[in-house]
Amino acid sequence: MDSQGHGYLKKPNDVPKKKLVRFTENLTFPHLIQPAFQELYPDFRLKGRWASEFFRNHNPLVIELGCGKGEYTVELARKYPQRNYIGIDIKGARLWRGGKTVQEKKIPNAAFIRTQIDHLEQLFDQGEVTEIWITFPDPQLKKERKRLTAPAFLERYRKILIPGGEIHIKTDHPEFFNYTVEIIRKQKLELLLSTENLYATHHESQAASVSTYYEKTWLAQGKKILYLNFRC
Repeated sequence: MDSQGHGYLKKPNDVPKKKLVRFTENLTFPHLIQPAFQELYPDFRLKGRWASEFFRNHNPLVIELGCGKGEYTVELARKYPQRNYIGIDIKGARLWRGGKTVQEKKIPNAAFIRTQIDHLEQLFDQGEVTEIWITFPDPQLKKERKRLTAPAFLERYRKILIPGGEIHIKTDHPEFFNYTVEIIRKQKLELLLSTENLYATHHESQAASVSTYYEKTWLAQGKKILYLNFRC
């Protein structure tokens, strides 16, 4: 599949051996869910039941979109054990790293779903999600409709967030940042925090409490991390 989950699945002999090993191991992780397309429609079996049936508690649910290797999801889960965290990505080889860490460290409040972000409404019930994190997404500078803060995506988020639910954006792309600020303005959303240099202005915040490997590399190079927090 491509980065949005469309297209074809590679045949086994087209996939590097290392990826095949990871794909196979992914199948053994009970906290890494890979629903087939037909399992998502009309709705996935855990929709509305993530807290009660999967995590077996009633703690708030937080999701990370485009979570990659799951570093952010894992670290937030470790720092905030009274919340449940689910990272979502379409790349199975990347999710393997997060799945492996959760398995080895026995982190009970973290999970992953391998699927397209387009399926959020099939995965989560209305008001089931407390917060959404979008960390360093592809800015999709040539395709506005694919940007994860485009109006169509925000409408999906509204449907699954609790009233007053928050969205967190971390990015190193000024164009994506400015685009999102403009969308927030046009839709008259409640902007809680906006900074073009997170670690200089809000280094003690929750957003600055976790840094991915690549984020640390960018910071070492003098790059600024931009951050937005708003209600949808």
